[in-house]
Amino acid sequence: MMMMLEAGGMPLLTDGLRAADDDNPRGYYEFEPVKRLAEDRSWVPQARGRAVKVISALLEHLPNTETYRILFMRREMTEILASQQAMLARRGHTADSSNEARIARLSSQHVAQVLRKLRERSNAALLEVSYNRLLTDPPGGARTVAGFLDADLDVKRMASAVDPALYRQRREGV
Repeated sequence: MMMMLEAGGMPLLTDGLRAADDDNPRGYYEFEPVKRLAEDRSWVPQARGRAVKVISALLEHLPNTETYRILFMRREMTEILASQQAMLARRGHTADSSNEARIARLSSQHVAQVLRKLRERSNAALLEVSYNRLLTDPPGGARTVAGFLDADLDVKRMASAVDPALYRQRREGV
């Protein structure tokens, strides 16, 4: 999504500190202060008019003094777990797959709780974006995202930023 936004002309708030690697060959598009959002929100005004990547666990710490348009990326849980397994294996760690069902259940509960809280916020608009659907219809996804953001973005360039070659951990049948 961050690649799409960048290609479409959306200003990003990133720092480039985390280098591209085998897990994310185009980079991570992160901004280090986001990781401390629960303790320090002083950087948030810097993000006005820009896209910044925030993990779901930190969204509840966004201050109420700003307004937000949140693109919440959804992906099949089996693919998320497979991606994490592959990342751990590339780093020389052995992943314990015996807890996958428990992790999937807890992750689904977490997502449901985060989405419920986001919907209750009066200062946040929310669009859930299916990662899997985005890969099958980049132009449609780009139009939807640009419309939600109410931004003058180059939808064609956004759609062309989707690289199916980066879709490596797939659920069966895809």
